[in-house]
Amino acid sequence: MNKELIIRSGSSTDFALLKDGKLIELHKEEDDSDFSVGDIFIAKIRKSVPGLNAAFVNVGYEKDAFLHYHDLGPQVSSLLKFIKRVSTGKLKNYSLKDFPFENDIDKHGTITNVLKSNQSLLVQIVKEPISTKGPRISSELSIAGRYIVLVPFSNRISISQKIESSEEKERLKRLVKSIKPKGFGIIVRTVAEGKKVAELDKDLENLMGRWQSMCKKMHKAHHPSKVLGEMNRASSILRDVFNDTFTSIVVDDEDLCNQIKEYLQEIAPKKESIVKLHNPKIPIFEKYGIERQIKTSFGKTVSMSKGAYLVIEHTEAMHVIDVNSGNRSNKAKNQEDTALEVNLISAAEVARQLRLRDMGGIIVVDFIDMNNADNRRTLFNQLREEMKDDRAKHKILPPSKFGLIQITRQRVRPEMNIKTREEDPNGINGEVEAPIVLVEKIKVELEKLIKKDHKKITLSAHPFIAAFLTKGFPSTRSKWYFNHKRWVKIVPRDAYTYLEYHFHDKNGELIK
Repeated sequence: MNKELIIRSGSSTDFALLKDGKLIELHKEEDDSDFSVGDIFIAKIRKSVPGLNAAFVNVGYEKDAFLHYHDLGPQVSSLLKFIKRVSTGKLKNYSLKDFPFENDIDKHGTITNVLKSNQSLLVQIVKEPISTKGPRISSELSIAGRYIVLVPFSNRISISQKIESSEEKERLKRLVKSIKPKGFGIIVRTVAEGKKVAELDKDLENLMGRWQSMCKKMHKAHHPSKVLGEMNRASSILRDVFNDTFTSIVVDDEDLCNQIKEYLQEIAPKKESIVKLHNPKIPIFEKYGIERQIKTSFGKTVSMSKGAYLVIEHTEAMHVIDVNSGNRSNKAKNQEDTALEVNLISAAEVARQLRLRDMGGIIVVDFIDMNNADNRRTLFNQLREEMKDDRAKHKILPPSKFGLIQITRQRVRPEMNIKTREEDPNGINGEVEAPIVLVEKIKVELEKLIKKDHKKITLSAHPFIAAFLTKGFPSTRSKWYFNHKRWVKIVPRDAYTYLEYHFHDKNGELIK
């Protein structure tokens, strides 16, 4: 398995994560992004709302941030006392070693017993502003590193559940216990598996340095203001997803390339050589086929192999994904086997689409009905396996009697939504599908015709589309021949509108 990270710089920085050449994640870092998940603000409580058991907090966004009682953290009283002392300059030692902790707040208490209007509070963005809502925040702070996460005002040591070996969990717990500073909790991340104490200690030192610099900013800071920003998107993506399976990181900006090399020198010195600077003559996303994949993956309809396709609909309450077999003709198998085959292909594509679009909330997938309970179980296990690498928290329910699978997926950022339709060059319909989407459609329809054993197929299309299919070597038509051993005659038709095309059989009859 090859993993590549392709980074395109410009007015915004785009990050494309490829797995064996297929786009599985797409991230965008806007230059003016003021509210990113992980940012910590010194803010003021604007008002408490007892009916919601929550408070609205001014963090500088046009809409107040929402802070629920359960997001305060058990040690919020200690945090409030610490903030007051640091802000007034009475406390200059930020280590928490000799800081007197307050009692934990009541789990079932009310917000008005803990917070008051105009009180200063350190809060962390846990969900970016989405649609009409302001950011969701928490005062249970955490600072993420490569191998560990530092949690101030806590004494807990937690180990990632994805580390399966109980011996390894115990080893890591012992190591962390020996280096853990007083007053801080530590969460050990999955990538810490097999690491030595020196690597964990270096990561801890770096996190303590960030905590110290944040506390220094708090003195005389105006409210609201950001006191600790999440590291730049390139570094945070590498921190969270980078592992030994990465084979290359390609960047089209020299400064960013050097930054990434420096960061890799810290976290994985042996992998520094995989970072390469892209030749700017060819746009980087064109070179690696990412633009094509974006155009064909973000539309309402998503084509898959074997002629199957997904239809993705978005509503205010949920996302609905419909699985279609595309009227596959397969004489060798019965209906149940065909349904299972299409469903398994779809499970992989659904998992990819959730990550690619960063879809969150409730997702309902309407798979093709299967009567066999073993087949339904196979589908469920396949979907869970495909979503194993998804970093967003998610839960998958077994298929219902109607063949529906319900998924909940954590939503912390606005969904990635890329427009794939373009202005109609004929000036008739307003907007039409992008030409590359049309080419994908032609390819899917052609595969169906070949399966139905049509001989001597002729494709009539607009001269622009005909030229695209026949130009270069290997041309798109040549690739069709190599894959299906069937030569397709392509006829340019001046009378056709830009995106019009038709297939004809050996007698010149229109194939419907």
